[in-house]
Amino acid sequence: MNLNQIFKTPNPIIGVVHLQPLPTSARWGGSLKAIIDRAEQEATALAAGGVDGIIVENFFDAPFTKSQVDPAVVSAMTLIVQRLMNLVALPIGINVLRNDSQSAMAIATCVNAQFIRVNVLTGVMATDQGLIEGAAHQLLRYRRELGSDVKIWADVLVKHARPLGSPNLTTAVQETIERGLADAVILSGWATGSPPTLEDLELACAAARGTPVLIGSGADWENISTLMQAADGVIVSSSLKRHGRIEQTIDPIRVSQFVEATRRSLSSKAEIPPVSAVKLHS
Repeated sequence: MNLNQIFKTPNPIIGVVHLQPLPTSARWGGSLKAIIDRAEQEATALAAGGVDGIIVENFFDAPFTKSQVDPAVVSAMTLIVQRLMNLVALPIGINVLRNDSQSAMAIATCVNAQFIRVNVLTGVMATDQGLIEGAAHQLLRYRRELGSDVKIWADVLVKHARPLGSPNLTTAVQETIERGLADAVILSGWATGSPPTLEDLELACAAARGTPVLIGSGADWENISTLMQAADGVIVSSSLKRHGRIEQTIDPIRVSQFVEATRRSLSSKAEIPPVSAVKLHS
């Protein structure tokens, strides 16, 4: 997968729009218009701050179903994503939580979004929703049936979950790509707002062998220069919100600060020649 073709940069910054509780969720408030208005405000703030893409999630629908969501959620997300695509000129992705990858693929295909995020593409993870099994078999065939070219970004050992058995990170990355056919992989910390370690990112990149590896959680303007040493891109949300609190709205000033810090770290990274290009002198 060539990130540059979609985002016009090989190292995209992807901001997240966390949708307020949708119809049929436990905290649904009764006004779809209010949800759309907030989503539009946050997408505009992300675009104005300089991100390269946006991913839309039904984040506040918790507690989540582990697989198929209600049709009302699919309908609402389709409507909202279409509105956002008409509002901002950025590539958009979709994540239907907790793991409804087929609904995400259907929405993305219908609105011409560019990618989806899948929490569990391969393997089995123990989560607060119960055991979630990998969806690769059904999802890849469904994408073919739809005639879709939507890219699949898959979490590896996803946050808020524990694997059954003890797969190491290298094996998990390789199987997600080689057996699950992921177009890109995402590495997170243990929970929302928790970053992966640089060491884990380096292991993931080595195992991915050229398939893009993205940071999936915990990035902020203080740690991004370190994390981007071993990642191709970043998905960021919590640190872009007012006061850094997940329930708050996107703060355009924080977006600009994060984008500036990330671009600065990438410039520094580009100025350092690879070891193979350095001539050693006796």
